[in-house]
Amino acid sequence: MDTDYAIIGGGVVGLSIAWGLLKRGKHVVVLDGEDGSFRASRGNFGLVWVQSKGLNQPRYAEWCQQSAAARRALADELGEVSGRSLGFEQDGGYDFHFSDESLEETVAKYEVLKTKLDGNYPFEVLGRNALRREEPEIGDAVVGAILHHQDGHVNPLHLLQALAQSVLRLGRKVLTGKTVTSVNNPSGFLVKCSEGEMVTADKVVLSAGLGAVDLGPMMGFRAPVSPLRGQNIITEKLPRFINRPSLYARQVNEGGVQIGVSTEKSGFDDGVTVDTLAAIAAKALEVYPCLKRAQVVRTWGALRIMSPDGLRIYQESRDMPGAFLVTCNSGVSLAAAHARFLPDWLEGADTAPDLEVFREDRFAF
Repeated sequence: MDTDYAIIGGGVVGLSIAWGLLKRGKHVVVLDGEDGSFRASRGNFGLVWVQSKGLNQPRYAEWCQQSAAARRALADELGEVSGRSLGFEQDGGYDFHFSDESLEETVAKYEVLKTKLDGNYPFEVLGRNALRREEPEIGDAVVGAILHHQDGHVNPLHLLQALAQSVLRLGRKVLTGKTVTSVNNPSGFLVKCSEGEMVTADKVVLSAGLGAVDLGPMMGFRAPVSPLRGQNIITEKLPRFINRPSLYARQVNEGGVQIGVSTEKSGFDDGVTVDTLAAIAAKALEVYPCLKRAQVVRTWGALRIMSPDGLRIYQESRDMPGAFLVTCNSGVSLAAAHARFLPDWLEGADTAPDLEVFREDRFAF
């Protein structure tokens, strides 16, 4: 099977890149893993987030802003092609604070970043009374919030399904249940799978999340990524009472409230624990006390893909030119950037985004 690009990994990251390349007339084959593979896309919290990102690297903040600015057009086009609503809203998002000191410290950091971004960092500070006008159900424990106007959220499963449907409707292959065992480039790339499938391609994109740990070195990458578990709770469907999302809770388009904000170094264990679920539920109740009456219908854990400094990794292999590593823990937030702008980087176009600061060379090995 011959193609322009073989994309290893069929989550939101891989499918966003595939869709963008297909829109440019490229031939693409996506190789997706088995159902038992670790899948961040299926356990994602669904935020499209800008605030707090890039505090130590302004280029990352700019990259997130570029993606956020292109997100509405992407959601509209994918919704039209797939015939389903992505549940996308972009009316801002909250960073809640439980002390004046915490709020002031964070605002100071945001002001520094805003200066580095030439003022392009639209946020405002809401005191308790102003916040109550925006969110009447907010709890007394919350003293205020930062409202960042570029933030939003989406139904991540609908996004994943819409991307897959859009790629298929463009007439290209998504091969599921495939375990890539080797990538060689004797004359063009040869990607082999344990099931016997073989794909020959001009270029290869490794966007397999934690799968890069094993596949990266055979393609000339160090791929220094590790898992970080997050646990989630979803409630029964409720009348709308949360107007904007936060890291603590968001109300999805069907009405359920998703509760999160946990980070654990658990290795490759993506299960749930009573202690962590209780802790994130307690914090959500501080923010929205009315949740005490809600019934929990589902809990799950998922593994984020983290680099040593928490930033993305975009790099072309020195050992195998034409092989690219794309890995991040913000696949939903950066979906529009990966679909709209990253293909220019893969193609070496004059309009390619500057991703130099995201090379894995920044790490000392």
